[in-house]
Amino acid sequence: MSQTLQQMRLGLFIQAAGHHASGWRYPGAQSGSENFKLIKQLTLAAERACLDMVFFGDKLVTSAQEHPSMIVRFEPLTLLGSLASITEKIGLAATASTTYSEPYTVARQFGTVDHISEGRAAWNVVTTGYDSAANFTRATHPNHDLRYEVAEEFVDVVRGLWDSFEDDAYVRDASRGVYLDSHKMHRLDHRGQHFNIDGPLNLSRSPQGHPVLIQAGSSGPGMSLAARIAEVVFTAQQDIEGAQQFYRDLKQQVIAHGRDPQHCLVMPGIMPILGATSAEAQARFERLQQWTDLDTALKLVGERLGQDLSGFDLDQPLPDLPLPQNMKSRAKLLLDMSHRDGLTLRQICNLVAGARGHKILVGTPAQVADEMIAWFETEAADGFNLMPSHFPEGLDLFIEGVLPILRQRGLFREAYSGSTLREHLGLPRPAHRRWGSER
Repeated sequence: MSQTLQQMRLGLFIQAAGHHASGWRYPGAQSGSENFKLIKQLTLAAERACLDMVFFGDKLVTSAQEHPSMIVRFEPLTLLGSLASITEKIGLAATASTTYSEPYTVARQFGTVDHISEGRAAWNVVTTGYDSAANFTRATHPNHDLRYEVAEEFVDVVRGLWDSFEDDAYVRDASRGVYLDSHKMHRLDHRGQHFNIDGPLNLSRSPQGHPVLIQAGSSGPGMSLAARIAEVVFTAQQDIEGAQQFYRDLKQQVIAHGRDPQHCLVMPGIMPILGATSAEAQARFERLQQWTDLDTALKLVGERLGQDLSGFDLDQPLPDLPLPQNMKSRAKLLLDMSHRDGLTLRQICNLVAGARGHKILVGTPAQVADEMIAWFETEAADGFNLMPSHFPEGLDLFIEGVLPILRQRGLFREAYSGSTLREHLGLPRPAHRRWGSER
């Protein structure tokens, strides 16, 4: 499959205490996922740099041992609405769960953000790997396969609700007294295995037709869902060969669904640790790593592996462990690294504390740019989701050091050429479709 994108796509994943678990301790770092001034500052900096979008993850449970950026955090849809009013071009992406949400509500929320932002909203579709049942009056957390089965139907219902009105349904002809062409308003009348929803949505079709759909699962069911519905895939890949294999496999599945592979963009997460020299960059990274709290890191790894690791030997590779029902793809990534590369549990803990399994790039701006370009040009990625270790410096160093190199090589834009997120990403606006009983 030939690489036909002329330029890479770049998003900024904002976790306001930094993505490294110790990032908030770095000299000069600001922190706090409730620090709206900082979030606003980062978003506006990303927009000035002409990045495609800012991205906000979410988690529906918390504890004192959580990653510092995730102990407390704003509800992401409310946050997008606030950011929409102070930005003009940059895309606004956030997570909403298909396990602990309702399709009608999600359709309405993201459709509203798309209207307010004039076409810049994106929904990161997640099934929620962490057991959040106790916070939602549920007896149990659904198993992995059931969560993805529900997600398949959930997304179809949301897309159907977004098509409740045709684009030209609102006539607004004062002379004839015709406000709405009722023939262009459609009930969904969905009757499914998990949802029964009449519709129509009480919101007109949004500027993008549908907000952009992002998906982050890399397990078998996750890739299957992504291949069918995702327009951006946020993934964790550690080496270029594995990334190339994931890229090929996913794009082939996209083609099998009758879709254009250029309309499903693969954007791995990367953490750039930058310095004027390689030695300076390595010193920055080691400074962050020396602050890693091993007990907290061990808990983070245990969550991803579905195991209590307190009795395991820190200085030995992980034993063969069964994949958990939750977060299968991330668990497989960590187990493969330990078994294939001989990484000890201590090394895995440092890796997860650093970037939760995402690729860490340590070096000069030229070295980091070269690595990104190699992934882009060899079909390992269509772009990247940037995960700075700490803010604002981590983002500033990337914008000031790496972006000029990418631009010099013609691989990233100098200015926005469109106004919607779909235009930034080179994605088509979906035509209106009849869903449910009217298909």
